[in-house]
Amino acid sequence: MTASDAAAEASAAHPRFAEALQELGLDELLPLIRRFPEATRTAAEAAAAIGCELSQICKSLIFAADGVPVLVLMDGASRVDVELVRRELGAEKVGRAKADVVRETTGYAIGGVPPFGHRTKTRVLADRSLLDHDVVWAAAGTPHAVFPMDPKSLIAAAGATLVDVREQLA
Repeated sequence: MTASDAAAEASAAHPRFAEALQELGLDELLPLIRRFPEATRTAAEAAAAIGCELSQICKSLIFAADGVPVLVLMDGASRVDVELVRRELGAEKVGRAKADVVRETTGYAIGGVPPFGHRTKTRVLADRSLLDHDVVWAAAGTPHAVFPMDPKSLIAAAGATLVDVREQLA
């Protein structure tokens, strides 16, 4: 496959993300990327467009831990327990990163942040709940594009540490 063939195939994905797939040797995912006319910015929107369970969506969330960006991968049906993230990282303070920090760190806008292929190298935590499925869907760099991947491979490609940071309902 030539570079122009790959680029044409990857047109549904953000160019930086398509390049990251190629660099990681994951070219086979390029034709699986699905683009939707309606936004898939939220986990609920993505699950509805794909026709999958909410928990099969892999959210890529950027937090600031003592001012340092950290990516947390979480299933779409769950919320991140910020206190568990703080303890996991040994940080004093953890909170959601502002939109400009997300774009600056990842190169993508909120709602389209993929689990890997970012502008900068950040620490990545992946919640164990992602392993509950054979396939999860994640953003492909735009709020309109998603791709499927088995969670173990996704976690490995992201260089993530497997953790338990899901908010437990009382």
